[in-house]
Amino acid sequence: MVSFLITLQRLLKGIFHAFKDPKFLALFALTAATLLSGTLFYTRVEGLHWIDALYFCAVTLTTVGHPEFVPSSGFSKAFTVIYMFAGIGLTFAMIARITAGILFPRKLKTEEDPE
Repeated sequence: MVSFLITLQRLLKGIFHAFKDPKFLALFALTAATLLSGTLFYTRVEGLHWIDALYFCAVTLTTVGHPEFVPSSGFSKAFTVIYMFAGIGLTFAMIARITAGILFPRKLKTEEDPE
């Protein structure tokens, strides 16, 4: 239990530091929009309850996968393929920025755009 609490504390600190980073904020907004669009799609097209659709979207974008749900139509399967290719990179980039906030919180504060 103590290990869990320490890990949770580190995660929350990483997220706190990441939210100060403009790049993270952009990734967070894009990932949230991706989750929302997928949730709306699976709710309307596949008839999933919104929480089940959100769960399916989250496990898809994190590459965990869902053991039971498979899109039923060709259209839904095509959407899922495009959804994966569009969203997985965004999701992992956001997770990488959270990790940077955990491991290198000061670096995120001083990081400048190379433009």
